[in-house]
Order: sequence, then C-alpha cells, then structure tokens
Amino acid sequence: MLDTASMFAKAKFLKARVIKTGAALLQGGVLVATLLLPLGCTKPPSDESPLIIKLYQSWELQPDDTIADRKVLGGLGDISIALAGNRVYAPFDGRTQLDNRRCLVFSSPDVPAYLFRLCGLNEPRVGDVSQGDAIGSGNLLLFAALRKQPNGTWAIVEPAKAILERTLKKTS
Repeated sequence: MLDTASMFAKAKFLKARVIKTGAALLQGGVLVATLLLPLGCTKPPSDESPLIIKLYQSWELQPDDTIADRKVLGGLGDISIALAGNRVYAPFDGRTQLDNRRCLVFSSPDVPAYLFRLCGLNEPRVGDVSQGDAIGSGNLLLFAALRKQPNGTWAIVEPAKAILERTLKKTS
C-alpha cells in the first residue's frame, strides 16, 4: 500500500498530466478529462489516526474555541508568523503527523525531547522528511514548541530563534 506522501505525489502527477494534455482531451473527448479531474482534487485517505498530544498545561481558552461567533486560531504559547504564502521547511530529518486539529506535528531523533506544532499550513506534507524539505505553506503560521515532561505529558515552551529560522528558511 502507498504511504500518504506517495499518494499525494501520484495525485499531483496525474493532475499535471491532465493539465498538459488538456487540449488533446478536449479534441478527443471531454468525458476522459471529467473522469480524471477528481484524482487531482481529492485528498487521499490516511490510515494513520490523528496524533493526540496531552498537554501539561491547561488554559480555559483553547484553539478552536469560539468567542462571539469567532474561531480562536491560537493559544498561549503559539508564535504567530506571517508567511504570505511562503513555504516552511523541516528543521531536521524527522517525521510529520497531523493532530486532531489538522496541525502538522514535527518530531526528530535530533531533538527527541521536543515536538514542533505548525498550524495554518496548506497541504501539509505528512510522513518522513529530510532537513530542508518543504512541509507546507500558508498565509499565517501558528508555531508551538513542546517539551516532553517526566510524566509523559508535553509542556509548551518558548521556541529557540534558531529553530524558527531553520523552519522558515531552507537549510541542508
């Protein structure tokens, strides 16, 4: 079975083929194009369930809460960064997973006591990644660094500027 990254790559390839051969498909029959188009527009199924992170801290106000009919996007500890459509990158070799809010969670054996949570990304890349690989893009990034506690929970901590720089600029 293909992993999520392979399925995304295959869907992108098929979508590109449909676009490149659009003129020929129009001459040969619109039905073929109509049948292939959904392959590039649908999200492939994921066998992996969302990652659940138990936080050490607890606050009354949480991301995804609603106040006066407005959705709360970030919480205490999230760093807000204007991306203006730019990409973000894997700061180390590691792995990315989605949590229950569809935020990307990055982990690495290079920094085993930490997780980095990135919310607000479009088309986040899930799976094994190498340092410098693009893992998503967006307009607004909500970044949180989490440190593992002795009791197994995770505490939100201030991220080092160097980690943010590695996430915002491609390094190798």
